[in-house]
Amino acid sequence: MALPGTCFEAMSTYFDFDGRVVLVTGGARGIGYSLSEFFSAAGATVAIADADPHALANAASELPDAIPLEIDVSDATAVRAGVVDVLQRVARIDVVVNNAGILRDRVVWKLTDQEWQDVLNVHLNGTFNLTREVVPIMRKQNYGRIINVTSFSGLHGNIGQANYAAAKAGIIGFTRTTAKELARFGITVNAVSPNAETDMVASIPDDKRSELQSQIPVGRFSSPDEVGPGVAFLASEQAAYITGVVLPIDGGLSI
Repeated sequence: MALPGTCFEAMSTYFDFDGRVVLVTGGARGIGYSLSEFFSAAGATVAIADADPHALANAASELPDAIPLEIDVSDATAVRAGVVDVLQRVARIDVVVNNAGILRDRVVWKLTDQEWQDVLNVHLNGTFNLTREVVPIMRKQNYGRIINVTSFSGLHGNIGQANYAAAKAGIIGFTRTTAKELARFGITVNAVSPNAETDMVASIPDDKRSELQSQIPVGRFSSPDEVGPGVAFLASEQAAYITGVVLPIDGGLSI
């Protein structure tokens, strides 16, 4: 039974983001859109950043109170302009979810320079670009939550994904380092490692996809909606003492 004056009273407010501003990259599709929808339902003002104008328009029509930002996160200048746009509209940014990503899968001896660089530019450089822009804002607020999306491949590697795995492993190192640098400013930095059913997962060849699914103890990929609660917890005020962690949301795949 919950007792008055205990942490149980706070449980009901974990997902209350009323008055908060949340920026989600890759926010128009898949996990990103699900997160945009989740935070919007929890009361946040959501800025949806995405490089796909059609997906962004669709997301904005579904979430009319959101701020749409057509941004390629690998472009530092575009990221800076997007952050300025959000500040001009709502004057603050409380939570950032670095979720934008692409795949260019190929075994390492067939990877082209462009395929290698494209994946690192979006995943790793994109995470750096946005984090660098929002840190001064969060420092002034003495408050911030940064959640970076990594993956099983970044933790364990995966055949045909040397570029993707390198980028996602880099995000883990980046997360842990920035968590140490920013903790004293009231800013936490964490990562999540999901394996949700998205367009990126659907693009994996059927035989490899079936092999991967067979390794998941719960026997399936998650829906994008199942990622939201874990991200929202790390983004909440109550998670102030959690920083530098990688939270697997993967049905036990990483056990």
